[in-house]
Amino acid sequence: MFFRQLLAKDATLSYFFGCGSCHAGVAVDPVLGDEDWFISEAAKQDVKITHVIDTHVHADHFSGGRKLAELTGAKYCLHESNAARVKYPFEALKDNQRIEAGNVWIDVLHTPGHTPDSICLLVTDKRRTETPWFVLTGDTLFVGSAGRPDLAGKETEMAGQIYDTVHQRLMTLPAEVELYPGHTSGSACGAGMSGKPMSTIGFEKRWNPMLALSRDAFVATLTESIPPRPADMDRMVAYNLGN
Repeated sequence: MFFRQLLAKDATLSYFFGCGSCHAGVAVDPVLGDEDWFISEAAKQDVKITHVIDTHVHADHFSGGRKLAELTGAKYCLHESNAARVKYPFEALKDNQRIEAGNVWIDVLHTPGHTPDSICLLVTDKRRTETPWFVLTGDTLFVGSAGRPDLAGKETEMAGQIYDTVHQRLMTLPAEVELYPGHTSGSACGAGMSGKPMSTIGFEKRWNPMLALSRDAFVATLTESIPPRPADMDRMVAYNLGN
């Protein structure tokens, strides 16, 4: 298995990983303008990009997902809840669906809260073990923080959803599972996140201050510490929806 993390614009973290022996690669959350990096990395690993996945319809940057999929012939994937609002074809992902990229398994976890369509991706290298190795948490859970809940205009409701999905879906994973978020410090997608671009489930469970809170305290804290919205958010969302 190979794994690459790219620090892109606006503190965004993108990912490229897959199975070299089976020549299959998966790109996650690419930023518009970074398509050549993914294509170059695929050539270095001698793999074909089979899937391009956005963990949600982004509001803080222009997604390069559709363009990368068009350039490589890959499937472009979003959670199925986007079917009624996205204006272009995509591969609809379902909760608990498994994507196979050679010897790499990607299990889809629907984790609404930051946005209604947010997903996390639980990744296993079955040549080593059938125990998951890492999880890409998108904008649901960050190192030291959690995602902003206001983008759907229902911050209290969505903050509660983040609490539920983090505790029910992510914190139940084995402690040694590595955690790779969608952003690092400096992003507008959350407050108080660390500059460290990875962690583990066990470390976050012990040291992430948001995870020590009760549900009511979590909701209150998350809704009181919302960063300013990105200046170009409306245009970014319109582009990412295909409008």
